[in-house]
Amino acid sequence: MAAVKMYTTQVCPYCLRAKALLKQRGVAQIEEVRIDLNPTERQAMMDLTGRRTVPQIFIGSTHVGGCDELIALDQRGELMPLLQAS
Repeated sequence: MAAVKMYTTQVCPYCLRAKALLKQRGVAQIEEVRIDLNPTERQAMMDLTGRRTVPQIFIGSTHVGGCDELIALDQRGELMPLLQAS
């Protein structure tokens, strides 16, 4: 399964929803980068994605976007193939 990296904060409900969906799809481990604890990581996230909001989700080297984009990807049937690509 592809590596999943997610920029998050502790109290973000969208982060929790995205993590729950990924776990439902069999993702056992998510590399979580807490930008609320480290402002340098927030800037790195913004440099990478051009976005300020969390979550920002990467599956492998693909920037999926936020929770809404992750859900849309799943509804189109494109999430599992992306997760299964190595």
